[in-house]
Amino acid sequence: MELNRMGLTPIVIFNFIILLFFTLAYFYQLVFLIRGLIHGDVVLPKAKKNHSYAFVIAAHNEEPVIGNLVRSILTQKYDGLIDCFVVADACTDNTFEEAQKAGAIAWSRNDLVRKGKSWVLDYAFNRILNEYGDKYEAFFVMDADNIIAPNYVEIMNQAFDAGYLVCTSYRNSKNFDSSWISSAYATWFLREAKFLNNVRMMVGTSCAISGSGWLVSEKIIKGMHGWNFHVLTEDIQFSTFCCAHGIQIGYAPAEFFDEQPVTFKASWTQRMRWTKGFYQVFFSYNRNLLSGIIKERRFSSYDMLMTVAPGMILTLLSAFVNGAYLVIGYFSHGFIATQGELLMCVGSLVMTFGSMYIVFWILGLITTISERKHIHCRKKWRIVTNIFTFPIFMLTYIPITVVALFKKVEWVPTKHDIAVNFDDVMSEG
Repeated sequence: MELNRMGLTPIVIFNFIILLFFTLAYFYQLVFLIRGLIHGDVVLPKAKKNHSYAFVIAAHNEEPVIGNLVRSILTQKYDGLIDCFVVADACTDNTFEEAQKAGAIAWSRNDLVRKGKSWVLDYAFNRILNEYGDKYEAFFVMDADNIIAPNYVEIMNQAFDAGYLVCTSYRNSKNFDSSWISSAYATWFLREAKFLNNVRMMVGTSCAISGSGWLVSEKIIKGMHGWNFHVLTEDIQFSTFCCAHGIQIGYAPAEFFDEQPVTFKASWTQRMRWTKGFYQVFFSYNRNLLSGIIKERRFSSYDMLMTVAPGMILTLLSAFVNGAYLVIGYFSHGFIATQGELLMCVGSLVMTFGSMYIVFWILGLITTISERKHIHCRKKWRIVTNIFTFPIFMLTYIPITVVALFKKVEWVPTKHDIAVNFDDVMSEG
């Protein structure tokens, strides 16, 4: 009764707890943002040795784009050994021929049961180790639609030479202005590189690999006898595995370009797989991460837990509780909830989704200003409109988060057909 006189009704206490939790849980990312703005890009020590590398590319019907990637790899400004391996996986086009023509070592694979990138990596790593022995000190993993900057390997070599057994890089996009969808993707990955991995490297905690554009030491692959990560998001699974086993992932500001989905349908399918994969990783590794936080006091374990935890579910729970309280309280005619409490529920619902839009708007604005030199597009108006459509794109994760809980999701290849080279991307401004 005393709490009610103070205005601390159950719904008020519930909303305060949710707000406090999110503020405390993700406050460190605000600190990361500020640090990234103040200190810029991480500076790596000059490499003492040029190491030997093999690029591994899983390709399924990638005839239009595979050649440009291979050529960008084999024309690197790097005084060291680089070989490029392309696995044409169950292809029905000329991916194999185009990869060979561009100079890659191409293999065909036709396993219709074990489909997907993770199984191709397992096949490629084992075959390289069996046929080439210790020729390569580390493996780069790229997607067929990627393009790498001419100094990409040189910069990544600095991080590997510094002792990092796993390293990720700066993920940019080659089709920023294809649609509002591709612009939003590009903004998210620029933000991830600059204000997460870049700052993680600065403060000495572990980074996270994402999709492609990363390298792994031959020692790790040999120790695992291939590639043992086969959930829907094998990249996050591997990042979490590294975190749980004390393997620090490094970051280098080496730039590569990725092709983003253009339509909402393609985006929905891809992000549904990502979300389902995050659930798989969270439920598989949450105990390991909690152990790292409590027993070993590793910040990287906390950071990774916040990365894979389904925070959107808690947001939806808050909205559901406030919505239900609003409806029930309204029909109770003052018996369950006062008019003030009902107005507070309305305000909480508006604030929940309104604050999400504002937060993503601010992130989009800061990322756009900070990384403007890395945004290459001919439709300059898209840069401005993206600041306002980017939050809408992020809010569409809400239904995806719900559906992914119940829907059976399988790996579906994303079509790539934007055939441009590095010079083409740079010419867009």
